[in-house]
Amino acid sequence: MEWTRDMKYRRIEDMDTVEYKKLKLNTENAPWRQQYHIQPVTGLLNDPNGFVYHNGQYHLFYQWFPLGAVHGMKYWFHLVSEDLVYFEADERIVEPDTTYDSHGAYSGSALVVDDEVKLIYTGNHRTENWERIPYQIIAALTEDGVVKAQPFIEGAEDGYTEHFRDPKVWKMRDKYYAVIGAQRKDLTGTIVVYSSDDFKTWTFEGELKTAYQNFGYMWECPDYFELEGIDVVLFCPQGVSPKGNQFRNIYQSGYIIGNINFNDFTMEHDAFTELDNGFDFYAPQTTVGKDGERILIGWMGLPDIQYPTDKDEWAHCLTLPRVLTIEEGKLMQRPIKALANRRLDSEEKNIQVFDEQNVFTGKCYELLVNVEAISGDALLIDLRASNNEYTRLRYDAEFRAFTLDRTHSGLLPEGVDGTTRTTLLSKPLKALQIFVDESSIEVFVNDGAHVFTSRIFPSEHAEAIRVSSLNGSAQLSMMKFNLKEGIS
Repeated sequence: MEWTRDMKYRRIEDMDTVEYKKLKLNTENAPWRQQYHIQPVTGLLNDPNGFVYHNGQYHLFYQWFPLGAVHGMKYWFHLVSEDLVYFEADERIVEPDTTYDSHGAYSGSALVVDDEVKLIYTGNHRTENWERIPYQIIAALTEDGVVKAQPFIEGAEDGYTEHFRDPKVWKMRDKYYAVIGAQRKDLTGTIVVYSSDDFKTWTFEGELKTAYQNFGYMWECPDYFELEGIDVVLFCPQGVSPKGNQFRNIYQSGYIIGNINFNDFTMEHDAFTELDNGFDFYAPQTTVGKDGERILIGWMGLPDIQYPTDKDEWAHCLTLPRVLTIEEGKLMQRPIKALANRRLDSEEKNIQVFDEQNVFTGKCYELLVNVEAISGDALLIDLRASNNEYTRLRYDAEFRAFTLDRTHSGLLPEGVDGTTRTTLLSKPLKALQIFVDESSIEVFVNDGAHVFTSRIFPSEHAEAIRVSSLNGSAQLSMMKFNLKEGIS
């Protein structure tokens, strides 16, 4: 279907009840619907937004176009959870219902201020001439719904284009800060900083000064936090050229770590590092969990890519929550421990791997692999396999090269560079924790030192889990858990 502008900016309120119920039913019965990942009730899901913990409950929103698998009029769909494993829908959504967000509620964050959840986001407004004006809006999440205040920033600052969005806010040493993704007039990306003493009046502090003055044409979805005395900045640069195995996706998502001088906002930092080495990861957002841990959730998708589910008018999902730590100067990502509450029955095998052999079967599961020894050149693990169809994990021992290969995974998204993603491991392969759902795979390598997140679209009968070793053998212990379905 060819989407016109009017169709993209149609509001859900303009759709009658019967039409929406039919759309929802069609979505529920569509192929490749996930069993335990957050996915849209209808239409398109993208950035996780407004992620915060308050009074024993996590609030998590996702940006949402309800009426199809395109980027149209954006709402924020609201979920609540006590454990980030099971979620319930909350009717208090963010609607594009003012002049300031007339053409969509774009991305933003949340913060608890005076015991009230505040939502801070970019309102997308278009003039009659289709000129974009970004407004930075603060709203209060009340018992009755979302109550919006006047924008605290109207338009972009001088020297920047209309691409001025995605505020992330935090409080530090009795002062509030916000970082916003921006594009300079010379079409390079950056992050700008604001501060406030009272969360009402905000002062423009200028740019976060990094070593990357010409690194893509736009930086989206900035995030800041401190871990163990180290400053961490996440952002998503657009327009970065591939470099070997790096930056192969259409847009990138990564981090820099170091030290920020909050007097002049200069940051001394290490090199930009990709957060995820897979095909489908973007726009992550973090919050502080109930036990003080830093938790990340990302969008399992990318803009400007055509996915096989698009024809059924739904698209994308969110990643599983991950706990972040810094170890040996690197950001580690581990699935939250509470995900173990999904585990049902299990199977376990200790095997000596030579030629290809089937180990387990399954479509939705968690798989733990401990590598006791490798004497061969490469270890191969095929998931969602059947005859010549499989999603392959390959480890080449000599070079410590780990590859996710979806060449033969089934249907493939369009507009993607290649069918493999590879990274060099900092240490030999010892352990894998793998989550497979109906149409996704998340692979945590060596206890979260590397992560590969990707959508896959296999055939219904592709269920085998098989292993093999090239030019030698491997000793593995493997445990597979079936998982409880549903997010509620």
